[in-house]
Amino acid sequence: MPAALRDVVKVLDDRYDPRWAESWDAVGLVCGDPDASVTKVLFAIDPVADVVDEALAWGADLLVTHHPLFLRPVHGVPATSDKGRLVHRLITGGCGLLVAHTNADCATGGVSDALADALGLPPGKPIDPRPCDPMDKLVTFVPQVDAERVLDALAIAGAGAIGDYDRCAFTVEGTGTFRPLDGANPTIGQVGEVASVAETRLEMVMSRDRRDAVVAALRAAHPYETPAFDVIEVAGEVGPRGTGRVSVLDEAEPLSVFVQRVVKGLPATAGGIRVAGEPTRLVRKIAVCGGAGDSLLGSVRAIGADVYVTADLRHHPASEAREAAGGPALVDVAHWATEWPWLERAAEELEAGLTTGKARVQTRVSELVTDPWTLRV
Repeated sequence: MPAALRDVVKVLDDRYDPRWAESWDAVGLVCGDPDASVTKVLFAIDPVADVVDEALAWGADLLVTHHPLFLRPVHGVPATSDKGRLVHRLITGGCGLLVAHTNADCATGGVSDALADALGLPPGKPIDPRPCDPMDKLVTFVPQVDAERVLDALAIAGAGAIGDYDRCAFTVEGTGTFRPLDGANPTIGQVGEVASVAETRLEMVMSRDRRDAVVAALRAAHPYETPAFDVIEVAGEVGPRGTGRVSVLDEAEPLSVFVQRVVKGLPATAGGIRVAGEPTRLVRKIAVCGGAGDSLLGSVRAIGADVYVTADLRHHPASEAREAAGGPALVDVAHWATEWPWLERAAEELEAGLTTGKARVQTRVSELVTDPWTLRV
């Protein structure tokens, strides 16, 4: 059976959270009815006319692109403008548009991880790691007979999610004591009398944006009239997300040999590949960044990378990086080519994310070369 567009969006948002996007970025659903049915999803880098043609000719219900259609605010989308015309064609053809840009760049398993995989590199770490999402820890005390029920309610509200696990909790048994005062309506014990209850101390972590929902679930599920609980902000730490990736080969190889990895691993473009560095230089620590990556040149040098693969390197930053003592060799590839390997991974993530229900979608990765440069003389 087809999936609802809202369910497709949720799978992709869970994998490439829009909150991870840069402040200047424009990601998420551009057009489409969340209640619409989706059977075919086309993945592409650029939302350009040729890609829209492909999506509509194939009968796609959703087009997912890496690059935004509207990166700057607009006040209207009339069909008299190029981009407005694309929106009208998509809507008329029953095809939505979803963008996952810098939120996919920094995600674990995102654009740079896919680039590293395409070059046959071992798993690596971010060049520029991001802090983990802010987390809280909830501590509460529940009668032992109600502990599992309350734990389940908190998990449904979003507590206890850690990586690829859910319903994570720590419990320990003990004794709680209290005395209900006048006006109280105790679940256990009598007004004016000290009560002792076999209780479970229950601890669960949660993303800070789930705090209100989890506390509300606790109040609703807890048997006590006034449950005791603490919400503790957990100290932030650097997580596995971030921009770029740095990997280390088992054995060093000449730069000329490494460049052949790039040639074989990435789709060809008219602009080809530019290299700065001695062909015989041995490289072992490899830094990569899908898309424009010259802003990371300082970080790449600081971590001691031997070579840096990215796109859109400008003359002055590249020249300065080459002149600096201990600077990396540079491999400059077309922007489109460094990001294209991610599309297959994103399509697989969507299909895998829908396996828990009966809904299924057919995915396809566009092979149109939408790099803007078409000729090298």
